[in-house]
Amino acid sequence: MVWLVLLGALLCLSRVGVGGLGAEGFLPSGPRDCPYRCVCAADLLSCAGLGLQDVPAALPAATTDLDLSHNALQRLRPGWLTPLSRLRALRLGHNELDALGRGVFTNASGLRLLDLSSNALRALGRHDLEGLGALERLLLFNNRLAHLDELAFRGLGALSRLYLGCNQLSSFSFDHLHGLGATHLRTLDLSSNRLGRIPVAALAALPAFLKNGLYLHNNPLACDCRLYHLLQRWLQRGLSAVSDFAPQYMCLAFRVPTSRVRFFEHSRVFENCSAALAGGLERPEEQLHVQMGRPLTLRCNTSAPAVRVAWVSPKQELLVAPGSRDGSIAVLADGSLAISNVQPRHEGLFVCLAAGPRLHHNQTHEYNVSVHSPRPEPEAFNTGFTTLLGCAVGLVLVLLYVFAPPCPGCRRCYRRTCTCRRLCWPRGPGPLQEPSARLSGLGATPPDGPSRKASVHKHVVFLEPGRRGLNGRVQLAVAEDFDLYNPVGLRLHAGSESASSTGSEALVIS
Repeated sequence: MVWLVLLGALLCLSRVGVGGLGAEGFLPSGPRDCPYRCVCAADLLSCAGLGLQDVPAALPAATTDLDLSHNALQRLRPGWLTPLSRLRALRLGHNELDALGRGVFTNASGLRLLDLSSNALRALGRHDLEGLGALERLLLFNNRLAHLDELAFRGLGALSRLYLGCNQLSSFSFDHLHGLGATHLRTLDLSSNRLGRIPVAALAALPAFLKNGLYLHNNPLACDCRLYHLLQRWLQRGLSAVSDFAPQYMCLAFRVPTSRVRFFEHSRVFENCSAALAGGLERPEEQLHVQMGRPLTLRCNTSAPAVRVAWVSPKQELLVAPGSRDGSIAVLADGSLAISNVQPRHEGLFVCLAAGPRLHHNQTHEYNVSVHSPRPEPEAFNTGFTTLLGCAVGLVLVLLYVFAPPCPGCRRCYRRTCTCRRLCWPRGPGPLQEPSARLSGLGATPPDGPSRKASVHKHVVFLEPGRRGLNGRVQLAVAEDFDLYNPVGLRLHAGSESASSTGSEALVIS
């Protein structure tokens, strides 16, 4: 009995060892339906870099991200994605696919990302991308695409980024984008192709948000005056697709491959171009200045009634009824856009997209909104306050004139106390002040010194000035003893003629 138990234990250990005992311990085995040599982790399946020439037959149904890049796949059979109803991302880059075909992407309606870059695709048919209504990013760069069907992208209404760079395209339909609507499209990469003649009018009619993501560099563009002025205007507006790659915009000056010149560096080629040729190509956006906190209504002005109207906000959010996600912007029933409380986040370019059977093509209307803070209102001029202030100032001046008269009329003040003397304020240097100021400088010792008493007794006399020569001034001469600290005994007389002629008093000693 014991040996049976030991035998069962040995069998269990041997099975566990085959399943994955390693140097570091027990490792769980992978999912039973994971393809051979592939890596399965939750809902991710990676079979990249295995040299596969065909897609594995059994794929886990729970896969949402499938990576088959860097293999040798040449064909994709129709309906191969049928078990993968949850698939969101499919990576098929760096393979040898030269064609797709109808039904290849059946049951892939939830796919968001499709990477077909770095393959050998030569053309894209009308039905090659059917069933991808939710696709948002399509990578087709670095192929050999030379032809696109007129409706190759029809049905891709949610596509926002389309990369067609590094191919062999010599033409592209900008008026209808090969069946692709411009409602959601933000990036269109056509760089490094063979585009020569481009319809400038159709290029100018594109909405502003798509112009900002339209890459046309490294193409043998024609040195056309209208195209030059259009791209020059885009460069001045700061559109990133042009400003970021400005040195790589080339044109053929003489329709010879060796005559390529840089669009924005050799302006001499376009010096004979008239700016009037580009006039009317682009409809300038309306400039609106709105005060923060005010309401704003934008109307989509079209040449004919539109059946469908949508807006694109400065944050690149598609706005349809009822409005934005945060509720600050509303789309009304007539297609107008309403903002009840304008804030700084609403500043930027609003683009209206209108479509309908009576419109020859989709029309756009652009509004460039600038938001500024409200200015503080100036305070009203208070006339009552200024009147009261004027009365108070006038009363103070009257009191100063009554109780603190000028020095010539304040002789009695000198006989009183020192406080009364401070109330007298001089008009300027008077007749007595000028000589007394000069005499004060004659004594070099301080007032309380012993030599002060000797210096104050000076022989001075105030003589009456002459009528003609002195013009009312006081002439100082040495005469009798006079005490400067006791000017009470000084008697002043004014000459009548000098007083009447000069308006000042002529002083003499009696």
